[in-house]
Amino acid sequence: MKTPREDTARTRGKLLAAAGEVFAEKGFRDTTIAEISMRAGANIAAVNYHFGSKEILYSEAWRHAFAKSLQAHPPDGGVAADAPPEQRLMGQIMALLRRISDKDNRAFWFMHREIANPTGLLTEVVREEIMPLRQRTESVVRELLGLCVNKREARFCEMGIVSQCINPMVVRSRLNQGGKEYDGPFRIDDIEAYARHVVSFSLAGIAAVRAVAEARRVKRKTKTAGKGGRP
Repeated sequence: MKTPREDTARTRGKLLAAAGEVFAEKGFRDTTIAEISMRAGANIAAVNYHFGSKEILYSEAWRHAFAKSLQAHPPDGGVAADAPPEQRLMGQIMALLRRISDKDNRAFWFMHREIANPTGLLTEVVREEIMPLRQRTESVVRELLGLCVNKREARFCEMGIVSQCINPMVVRSRLNQGGKEYDGPFRIDDIEAYARHVVSFSLAGIAAVRAVAEARRVKRKTKTAGKGGRP
């Protein structure tokens, strides 16, 4: 027999799951508390009891959906923390692509609708949850870049890698909405093959940025040494 505390937790979980579905489908403004309550099999008063407002439910539903996505596709992609940086980058890219392409990933569609019709309600919660993942990727990128590359260049590299993952998957998801099949140039069926391409392309770019930075460092040292040798 369930205790009152278990029933309360179960109701809250159902509300979060239902809210994730409806908000991902309709966005914040077109979603009603009544529809969320109906899908959850709860009354409207339960939303007020557990969350206090539609706005809080929105941010908590995104956090819940994002946590579920990370649980299904861990950020490390199953690669050990002491593996070479190239392998860790592959694991992170593979995990990101799998999260984005997962049709059950409500958090991704939350963000997609939020970008199209901003509410500003997810700014803080997304920063809290996404930044650690971006810092993880940036850390691997910096390891590959070496000490000569500055923070700004490393950040640009991280942004380029993430963009390679997000942009084509957004296009793919949009074109396949409504059950319509699409066989155009943006179709990516083999996620693993595409992940390998992103890694290969990114490593080549990282090597080029590193080479430029190291050449710049040598030039500065030579110039400084030359000035020091003047009478």
